[in-house]
Amino acid sequence: MFSTYLLYAVLFIVGSLAIGLYIFQCNLIYPASFPTGSRSVVMKPSQFGLPYKEVTITTKDNILLQCYLLQQKDEDVAKNSPTVIYFHANAGNMGHRLPIAKIFFENFGCNVFMLSYRGYGLSGGSPNEKGLKVDAEAALEYIKEHPVLGNTPLIAYGQSIGGAVAIYTVSRNEDKFSALILENTFLNMPELIPNVIPALRHFIFLCHQIWPSHRDILAVRKTPTLFLSGKLDELVPPSHMKKLYELCDTRGPKFWKEFEEGTHNDTCLKPGYFETIGEFIRDEVWKLVDGSIDDEKKDNAADKAPNA
Repeated sequence: MFSTYLLYAVLFIVGSLAIGLYIFQCNLIYPASFPTGSRSVVMKPSQFGLPYKEVTITTKDNILLQCYLLQQKDEDVAKNSPTVIYFHANAGNMGHRLPIAKIFFENFGCNVFMLSYRGYGLSGGSPNEKGLKVDAEAALEYIKEHPVLGNTPLIAYGQSIGGAVAIYTVSRNEDKFSALILENTFLNMPELIPNVIPALRHFIFLCHQIWPSHRDILAVRKTPTLFLSGKLDELVPPSHMKKLYELCDTRGPKFWKEFEEGTHNDTCLKPGYFETIGEFIRDEVWKLVDGSIDDEKKDNAADKAPNA
């Protein structure tokens, strides 16, 4: 009798875990409220000395997204400078990434478009894979229809899950992008979950947030792509980034940079990180802009990169 009760108890616990994973997995994958205050306070570019326009865009499913546009002050310069679409990682909001946006804007001479995904920051809705993909398409549409930035070379920059968003967006719109930059991104969610939460490895079949970057990267055939990998990443196994690099068959070309001491959240702080990005932008993107911008301005993309 005791063994029967024990069996029922085990089945109940296992069943509860399975149901919880299925119902609440978006809360696990998209911790939009972390750190505390992330859903109510979004730092402004002006706090970092950056000129900006706050933009609200409406997605095709009627979700309002809060965005920042950092446009080079001189309109002619802005028209002839690359534009970065910044896809942030799965915690916090776009305001937490302003120090990085500042480097793209001031040191590399890029325009920068930032968005807080649905359910993040002051944006409406709730986050999920389908929704974030819609958000990315809305951001791209906004830039392509912008009167100043519509014809500028576009760079998709994604960190962690933002890399998955970037890969998806470029793979579906490759003719609209000039470069792709990825940092500490995973192959797909079912392969990542056992590394993050080992206890859930037997319930992977219930995962409905897939993010199949291992497939989407195959469709990136001509876009120059830079892979930035922290060798000590404790959340996304570095092997995921390496496999994405190997799967990527772009004739763009592709570049690999590994940071020996880089963990999941501090790779961008390691020496050589921004120098690598600056050289990539200079060599692969600035050459595409109008010749009216002098070579000295283009060289700033690498020469003015900070020593992180």
